Amino acid sequence: MSIFYTGINPLNKFKAVPVFLTINSAYAPYAAAAINSLMQHTDPKRYYRVIILHDGLNLVNRWRLRHLVTKNCAIQFKKMTSSLYLKAIVAYCTRRKKGAGDFFSSAVYYYRFFIPRMFPIYEKAVYIDSDTILRDDIGKLYDIELGDKVVAAMVDPKVTAIPEFRDYVDKAMGVPHDEYVNDGVMVMDLKKMRKMKYLSTMISLIKKYDADLVAPDQDYLNVILKGKILHLDPCWNAEPVKDLPKNVKLVHFNLFNKPWRYKNVPCERIFWNAAKGTGFTGELKRQQAAFDEEKQKADHEKVAALIQKGADLAKTDKPLLGN
Repeated sequence: MSIFYTGINPLNKFKAVPVFLTINSAYAPYAAAAINSLMQHTDPKRYYRVIILHDGLNLVNRWRLRHLVTKNCAIQFKKMTSSLYLKAIVAYCTRRKKGAGDFFSSAVYYYRFFIPRMFPIYEKAVYIDSDTILRDDIGKLYDIELGDKVVAAMVDPKVTAIPEFRDYVDKAMGVPHDEYVNDGVMVMDLKKMRKMKYLSTMISLIKKYDADLVAPDQDYLNVILKGKILHLDPCWNAEPVKDLPKNVKLVHFNLFNKPWRYKNVPCERIFWNAAKGTGFTGELKRQQAAFDEEKQKADHEKVAALIQKGADLAKTDKPLLGN
């Protein structure tokens, strides 16, 4: 197969279900498992186009990802190009990297918000994180009607479960914790996001407050779109648990217990089955073997620091983003 082959005829992209991922080279192995799982659950009567926004993927990774294409599912790569908006985000993330326990200091997390601006041909799209595994047709997610809402996303279960995060969201974000969503899986009304100038609004908040937040990209989304988010059924963004409900359509290995780091974690078989045949399995196994006790300890300390950061920021007298 040619490394330039991307799957279905480009003309079909106007009829295809557009699904976006944002990655850098480090995320390529996880994205491969996510894409493979997606392609295993497509409707043979529909077309799909996986569009990968990246900051530079080497030729080997692009070839391995392109190798996953099927008759009704294509892959397209789009490298992020320099712009004033991107420069502002990179500068902001560079400052955030100085914060202890900051998981979210990479500009990659913000690429999803460039989608409306970069792809005016689409009015609607699905976004998924690279650490997700599909168990059903993503076209069903795309078909969800948003009504007057701008995006659809699931209420974040970690915010609900962890008191420090609940206080942080309620007080520091000014968003009710039972309305605060996880942005790792979204149905996006790109037309509405363009109309409201979502990206420029986010950049304005970044420049105005330069806030040191717990989950910045997600926090901005919840503040900007407060009251404009449709809450997804949890089956479309489920945490990995030992006895996974049969109705779960997407598993999200979010924050904790990544199977490419830890052994004997919930739903690890689901991940490894999706990774099989992608060309990245050996690399993923080596990552797991190299994630020794010292790295596991450091990982746990980062999580603890993030929770403590939420508790500290919750002591504010007013919301950090001025709402």
